[in-house]
Amino acid sequence: MSARTGLKFVAILLAVGACTDTASMSGAPGDLAKVPEGVIAIADPGQNLNAVRIMPEDGCYWYRHVGPVETTYLPLRTVDGRPICARA
Repeated sequence: MSARTGLKFVAILLAVGACTDTASMSGAPGDLAKVPEGVIAIADPGQNLNAVRIMPEDGCYWYRHVGPVETTYLPLRTVDGRPICARA
C-alpha cells in the first residue's frame, strides 16, 4: 500500500467515524435521573451532577460532559475512579 493510499484510507475512516449516531445521548430533560444523596456523597466532585442519567445498557450513572468540541455522556465515577451503578 502506498503512502497516498494509506492517507486516503485514514481520511475515509475519519469521515465515517464522524457519522456515528449520537441521538441516544442527546440528554433530553426527560432522560435525567434524580441523583440519590448516597451517589452525590461518593461521586468525584469534578463531574456535572445536574445532568445525570442511568444508561439502560449497563445500569450505571452517566453525566453530561460539555467539552470544547462536543457534548457527550461519560460514566459517573467515584473519587478512586470506579464507576457508580444503580442496584439491579
